[in-house]
Amino acid sequence: MPSSEFTQTSAGVLSLLTSLGGAIGYARTGSIPSIAAGLSVGALYLLSLVRLRNNQSYGEEIGLLASTVLGGASVPRAIRLRKPVPVALSVLATYGLVLFGLAYRDKRASRI
Repeated sequence: MPSSEFTQTSAGVLSLLTSLGGAIGYARTGSIPSIAAGLSVGALYLLSLVRLRNNQSYGEEIGLLASTVLGGASVPRAIRLRKPVPVALSVLATYGLVLFGLAYRDKRASRI
């Protein structure tokens, strides 16, 4: 059962890591998909952070969406390539899925 502050901090860290990772991927290889994906997923995590911090609806759901998109892109590559970057992204995605999934579950349970 993650606290609200912990969930917010995690959303901020995930936003920073995915955005920075996309920028580094572009700088190293010139990969437009890397920067586009990194900044897009980072923006979703940032939006999640802002909504959570302001007690607005859909903060947890947006975090789940970002983690699902990240996992959908990275897990198959991690399994196929077994390289450090896709594996690390898969770990981040799994962390986000668990964290935001638990936060969403707790939010839903508190409404009942």
